[in-house]
Amino acid sequence: MIAIETKGLSKSFGGRPACTGISFEVARGEVFGLLGPNGAGKTTTLRMLAGLYAPDSGTARVAGVDIGPGKPGGPDLRRKVGLLTEQPGFYDRLTARENLIFFGKLYGAADAPGRATKLLNRFALRSHADRPFAELSRGMKQKLAIARALLHEPEVIFLDEPTVGLDPEATREVRSVIAELAAERATIVLCTHHLDEVERLCSRAAFIAGRLLAVHEMSRKELLKVELAQPFSPPAAMEALCKSIELRGNSLFIDPLAEVPDIVAALAAAGARIVSVSPHRDRLEEAWLQLSQEARKQGLTA
Repeated sequence: MIAIETKGLSKSFGGRPACTGISFEVARGEVFGLLGPNGAGKTTTLRMLAGLYAPDSGTARVAGVDIGPGKPGGPDLRRKVGLLTEQPGFYDRLTARENLIFFGKLYGAADAPGRATKLLNRFALRSHADRPFAELSRGMKQKLAIARALLHEPEVIFLDEPTVGLDPEATREVRSVIAELAAERATIVLCTHHLDEVERLCSRAAFIAGRLLAVHEMSRKELLKVELAQPFSPPAAMEALCKSIELRGNSLFIDPLAEVPDIVAALAAAGARIVSVSPHRDRLEEAWLQLSQEARKQGLTA
């Protein structure tokens, strides 16, 4: 079932396009990434989907609520989505618990105190629940912000740069929370410029540079990389040993059917000069660098 569907979403500010013609789908229970350089339109896209901005053109449907020009979704959408913004904005003098209860009541959460206690326990904040927000560490504040986004049990969760500005320890804590939500099959849209974050947590990611460049599916398949001394055309007999075989420069990338020694022996028997053999998984970074280069050629980024 589709949780989010966008068709040609576009938004400008002061006549300057922030994003143009954004179209993609997110399945229910999927963790979906929005990737792109700073100023690429990721946050604008996220805020349209969360109901903070109405698009100038195009449409979207989020958790069954329609969005379009002059129609940002309203209360119906806000009841169904949770949003973590880059600057979450809590009250410094209120405790962590008081902040959650306050916002829970604003969201109309049933039993806001009970939900606050449950989330504080879940995110290992119970021992800090009665400390003023201003006294919490950056990691604690960010986990509290994620807890606030979950107070009303939303159908879709939008996370905008959840680890920006955090130290390594706090980053690890927040990523662990997101991984837990993903394991529970929450529908999450993760907006970030950290490739490793998307690669760890997401099943697919949209590359945005003013417009949608591509939707990339994360590779979970491990291939066999055979580095050759010179380019080599695999013989037809290799088809019986491999699901697929691709030559990239002096390297063969093989999805094996047979055992590695059998494949290596067949290549050597066919005259291949093998330098090394190693496991390989296509990295998100490779796809991103290629798309970034294309975007620069098209004048979409500097």
